[in-house]
Amino acid sequence: MSSMRRGEEIPISSLNETMEHEDGEEENEGNSHSGLKNFLWNGGSAYDAWFSCASNQVAQVLLTLPTSFSQLGMVSGIIFQVFYGIVGSWTAYLISILYVEYRSRKEKENVNFKNHVIQWFEVLEGLLGPYWKAIGLAFNCTFLLFGSVIQLIACASNIYYINDHLDKRTWTYIFGACCATTVFIPSFHNYRIWSFIGLGMTTYTAWYLAIAALVHGQVPLISSTLSVGTPLREIMHAMWKPRKFKYIYFYATVYVFSLTLPSAIAVYWAFGDKLLTQSNAFALLPRSGWRDAAVILMLIHQFITFGFACTPLYFVWEKVIGIHDTKSLLLRALARLPVVIPIWFLAIVFPFFGPINSAVGALLVTFTVYVIPAVAHMLTYKSSSARQNAAEKLPFFIPSWTLMYVINAFVVVWVLVVGLGFGGWASVTNFIRQIYTFGLFAKCYQCPPKGPPPNNTMHH
Repeated sequence: MSSMRRGEEIPISSLNETMEHEDGEEENEGNSHSGLKNFLWNGGSAYDAWFSCASNQVAQVLLTLPTSFSQLGMVSGIIFQVFYGIVGSWTAYLISILYVEYRSRKEKENVNFKNHVIQWFEVLEGLLGPYWKAIGLAFNCTFLLFGSVIQLIACASNIYYINDHLDKRTWTYIFGACCATTVFIPSFHNYRIWSFIGLGMTTYTAWYLAIAALVHGQVPLISSTLSVGTPLREIMHAMWKPRKFKYIYFYATVYVFSLTLPSAIAVYWAFGDKLLTQSNAFALLPRSGWRDAAVILMLIHQFITFGFACTPLYFVWEKVIGIHDTKSLLLRALARLPVVIPIWFLAIVFPFFGPINSAVGALLVTFTVYVIPAVAHMLTYKSSSARQNAAEKLPFFIPSWTLMYVINAFVVVWVLVVGLGFGGWASVTNFIRQIYTFGLFAKCYQCPPKGPPPNNTMHH
């Protein structure tokens, strides 16, 4: 591999390439500043991928999962959370297999991916043709677009619990400008330190929610009844050894369960049906220094998650306008700004965080995360020659291709019936109800009324 200049994308010219070669280059230069830069900036190890996956999975879901529990009940909420975590890990595994298959085939044709980030729609096109490229591009871009919108709305919603002198719409203007600075971060390699920091922040927030809810105790009239979106392909491409990715998402999911389940269970135990009318757990916990710290840390993490959701969109736009392989960071940053503006606008038009989150989960995650990977895997390996020459063999726990097809078919049918059918109808109905109730461009969605508290003192 030819040596790289500073500022270039870190290429993966071979699936067997390791990072020791690049480390050696740094040592030969004897430049401690460059070594520190690489430590903080240029990430591509399995650990970086784990931090990226875990950090992306956990974000604002910490604050909305208790509401899901209040809708499902305690036992059903736990079962569905674990079930969808397992199914999500399975489809992430399928995506990694398809990525490796595509890359292996292309490298046999001497295709060079230097300064080119492989994206999901390119994998689908290479394996299944142009129609699948169009499907993958449409669903993935829409999913990431609204994922970015959700993070921006969440920022405004959360900061309001610390400073309510400005309404949520004004905070959306402010955070839209802040999140626009992600155009300067070239690729997923450069999120190394941010992923580490982000996961630490949400770990604090998760355990704050759990402990604060338990300390608060149960409120009266509690109910008696006991949703992946991460940009997986781009994270995988940023790894020096992409083949290791297939188990990383599962390990990340296990850690995420250790954060989401205790916090959601504790908050639901404490507040019960109050969560049905409040989709943000911060709104129910009393104001304190601990809560303010959790809000601030969550805000920083949401900025990082916004960058993760937007970066694949930046890559698509760069390829459309023909500058994806440029080495100029300034040119790339300026070219990416048109991607941020519509996200900013949509967050102001539809500030309904919970309903949008549910609708995106039912209508977009269903296809992007579950259906398309499962169907694409079945079609890619439908011929006996494709199965025999597969770049990755079956995992040890799947003894036959028949069982692989049965599992994939079950995933497709389940998420179409339950996720798209029941979930889609409920979420769209709720979303439309919010528009009728609050209107578009709502100034302060779900804000408590301001004013002095009522005077209940009796005069004698």
